[in-house]
Amino acid sequence: MEQFEAISIEQAHSRWQEGGVVVDIRDPQSFAAAHVPGATHLTNETLSDFVRGADFEAPVMVICYHGISSRNAAQYLISLGFDSVYSIDGGFEAWQNRYPQDTQAQA
Repeated sequence: MEQFEAISIEQAHSRWQEGGVVVDIRDPQSFAAAHVPGATHLTNETLSDFVRGADFEAPVMVICYHGISSRNAAQYLISLGFDSVYSIDGGFEAWQNRYPQDTQAQA
């Protein structure tokens, strides 16, 4: 995959249920308030640790606020060598509206 693929909330939810990796690039306060369970909060500070421990062949789904910023982050992950990267259309706002039962606050 040379470029990320944009996927719908429904596709993302299905892949998440199958154990897909979700990285959340929103600000720390938004992530702490609510996020996809099991999501990694990906920031400039956590990026190197994430990359160091990542399986580059495992699909990665990037979520942001509305599905715009995640596109740049997804393309960046592709440039780092990740095989399959997806940007979630609609972002966390759409996820939370569609799947409120599948969100959690930071403990």
